[in-house]
Amino acid sequence: MSLSAAPAAPEPSPAHPSPAAKRAAMMRSGPVLQTLVLLTLPNLVSLGSSAVVSIAETAYVGRIGVAALGGIALAFPVFMLMQMLSAGAIGGTISGAISRALGAGNRDMALGFALGGFAIALSFGLALALMVRTFGVHIYGALGGSGAVLREALAYSDAAAWGIPAIWLANALSSILRGSGVMSVPAAILLCAGIGQVLIGGALGLGIGPVPQLGIAGVAIGQVAAYWTAAVVLLLYLRTDRAAVGLQLNPEIWRPSCVTALLKVGSIAMLSPLLSVASVLMLTRMVASFGPEVLAGYGIGVRLEFLLIPIAFSVGVAALPMVGTAIGANDVVRARTIAWTAGGMVFFAVGMIGLGAILVPGLWVDLFTRVAAVREAAYQYLTVAGLGYGFFGLALCLYFASQGAGRIGGVIAAQSLRTGIIALGGWWLLGTHSSASSVFLLSMIAMVAMGVGTALVVKLSRWG
Repeated sequence: MSLSAAPAAPEPSPAHPSPAAKRAAMMRSGPVLQTLVLLTLPNLVSLGSSAVVSIAETAYVGRIGVAALGGIALAFPVFMLMQMLSAGAIGGTISGAISRALGAGNRDMALGFALGGFAIALSFGLALALMVRTFGVHIYGALGGSGAVLREALAYSDAAAWGIPAIWLANALSSILRGSGVMSVPAAILLCAGIGQVLIGGALGLGIGPVPQLGIAGVAIGQVAAYWTAAVVLLLYLRTDRAAVGLQLNPEIWRPSCVTALLKVGSIAMLSPLLSVASVLMLTRMVASFGPEVLAGYGIGVRLEFLLIPIAFSVGVAALPMVGTAIGANDVVRARTIAWTAGGMVFFAVGMIGLGAILVPGLWVDLFTRVAAVREAAYQYLTVAGLGYGFFGLALCLYFASQGAGRIGGVIAAQSLRTGIIALGGWWLLGTHSSASSVFLLSMIAMVAMGVGTALVVKLSRWG
């Protein structure tokens, strides 16, 4: 089937290249470190705001009541998984495919991937929304929810489920823009969405002024409104000629082969967040056996790790289209240089945070608790786990670089190494009645193994 190209825009004069032409040249041949930093900064601001949203929501949900806090804790992993699947796995796959097509000079193919990614996101979003609405009570019950906590979890989840298609669409549409090197537009839109989510969710949850108090369902409505607004704005932007790769809802652009190619890589990439969630759940279950104080201390430590993810994600999604563009242009040397430069940036930045956690854990822990037993457990966890933070960040960053190269299988195998070490090591430790510090050491070893394994896979993989 032949594709009809979009109407050609007037050619800019060589003396005055268009912003899109400048960006394309930067992606193809710009200084690696400088380009990475320029593309990373907007992502870091946007993703940093997500941490602020999480803290703000926790603060006003706490004012609603203890049952509400328990309910949102049950529902949080499900909706966090939606973000990881749509933004990291499928979103990264879309960006990588578009950037490789542009690197090869095939804009029609890039348009086909954009339309295919839109269709996949819409389908997955609707299917998963239906699944959460239908099976939510069973999911949260299996996670230990009952009574008032389960009712609050369902009140939040049933309302927030209406926003799942919007989460998928907003992240997929953002990924289309990132695939051509446009980072500032999706970053600005998602930043505004985060601010709106806090304002609307807080007002409806707490009943500020004339706004009715809807409790935890109001908090969920804030998320729904914010993401649907972001999805619509992104869609409208992609329908203009300002986007280097827009979204053309044209049957002549549709290519089933593009959908198949995206699903082939994306289905493997989706194993990454699933493995991460499995690892966290297993560690949480093991630590819980040592009592509530140790579990609380571990939870405070792990909360710091959640703040490390935006750093790795910000650099990784900047490296992704740069690697994809280089691979599309058959410049494997540049692609690998980008991957290792990005990985080194994240390893250093996240590793320094880990070093700080080892040397002065109280800077973080003392913000959350004054209970001596909880503090001791949190200090113990951070002074051990901090050694693995740099490797953890390195693995996440190289995961995105590998998506740009379209070589994701080996990286997933390296990530499964972490899950396997936790599963087998945890089984042995619990069987020998080991201490909590042994479980913390196991967590660190698993992070180091994942980082080293991912680096070896990237070094040995055949890109191009």
